[in-house]
Amino acid sequence: MGQIEWAMWANEQALAAGLILLTGGIVGVAGQFRGWEFAAYGICHSLFFRFRGQRCLTICVKAFGPLTRNYYVRAFLHAALAVPGGFILATVLGCVCLGIASLIYLLAAIRGEQWEPILPRPESKSRPGESIREPPTNPPPRPPAEHRRKRPESSIEDAAYVNPIPVSPNSF
Repeated sequence: MGQIEWAMWANEQALAAGLILLTGGIVGVAGQFRGWEFAAYGICHSLFFRFRGQRCLTICVKAFGPLTRNYYVRAFLHAALAVPGGFILATVLGCVCLGIASLIYLLAAIRGEQWEPILPRPESKSRPGESIREPPTNPPPRPPAEHRRKRPESSIEDAAYVNPIPVSPNSF
């Protein structure tokens, strides 16, 4: 069996933490809780997590090279960014989820995983239909080419259709 890809689980946990931070931040700001500034931080922070999987951020992360490819850096960054969420009750759950994501990133780093960028591939210029030169002449199911019977071209119009797959009377 294959090994578990821990960074994938950390990504999912961080995305869930972003959603929970967003919800808690909205509740904290709308309810004008004491320390609602931390809830506003939770909203801004969660929007960063929601958009970090986009192509432009992938290019930015790729530009920093080994610093962002390393999961130790991500683990400590997530742990540090989770601290302000613990100061207000509305964002505590998001803070805990982000801490769990940080621990999973740390486990991924210990296991030797590294981030690999996934960028879209350039589209090929050939179309699939261009490779087909001649459509098939037999209806399906077609036997392999070496087992097909060759019919003379002149007798195609005159002769009745002959099934290329022989059917024995005992087959039923």
